[in-house]
Amino acid sequence: MTQNQRSGKKWSARDAKRCILVPTDLDHKYSRGVLGVITGSAQYPGAAVLSTAAAAATGVGMIRFHSSSGLAHLVLHTTPSAVVQPGKVAAWLIGSGIPAKKYSDISTWLRHRWFKLASLQSVPTVLDAGALYLTGSLEQPTLITPHSGELSALLTSRGVPVSVEAIEADPKKWVQGAAKTLGVTVLLKGSITFVANDELVIELPVATPWLATAGSGDVLAGIIGALVATNSVEILNDKNRLAEVAATGAYIHAHAAKNASRGGPISAEMIIKEISGAISQLLK
Repeated sequence: MTQNQRSGKKWSARDAKRCILVPTDLDHKYSRGVLGVITGSAQYPGAAVLSTAAAAATGVGMIRFHSSSGLAHLVLHTTPSAVVQPGKVAAWLIGSGIPAKKYSDISTWLRHRWFKLASLQSVPTVLDAGALYLTGSLEQPTLITPHSGELSALLTSRGVPVSVEAIEADPKKWVQGAAKTLGVTVLLKGSITFVANDELVIELPVATPWLATAGSGDVLAGIIGALVATNSVEILNDKNRLAEVAATGAYIHAHAAKNASRGGPISAEMIIKEISGAISQLLK
């Protein structure tokens, strides 16, 4: 491990560009990656719509959305290219907009039942929000995307009591500690986002404060999910690739938000509209 890896690498546009795989004439929808998505719930249906739309805007061969007919209809209204039949996937995005309390009501319990698919198809997996409790239980390369409150709760449940305030006071320390303790790659969301595995820590540039808006995290999850699907082979062959892909997703997210904002307020929907342009700018 180099000193740069221990102290934290500052992620740049050049770094992000390396994780954006541009399709060739030989590619088809399956070779470009299939993302399995289990997001949204009766309480937070918008998370399903936002995460799926963001994944589609980021560029992925196919999206398989797993849900009841109600959520599926909402998703298809915005992203009609999504497929609502289960099948083989190259990566999973699980948990955004799904309450963590599995047995709080019947609809939430039904959403959690879909999580079983992650262990049946052992491919790179992104765990968010209601799926964070699966951390450490999967054999495949796993990325978790908590904010400070979620990371505090997760670490405390694993015997490492820490307050939200402590994490926010030293996010770099705690993202590294969480990665080592939990045995997964961790993206800790914040005004400065950090990504870490057991030997690498990446620091993202400061993002616009306008990103603190409902649905922004669902958009980030969709962007990262798409990138994980397109980079699935590379992730399986390089232990640091998942962290690099996660950092790239956060970089695109922040860049799209900046373009959408232009100094003013934004919504999650506005960020999605700028994703393709942000990627195009990175590829120049």
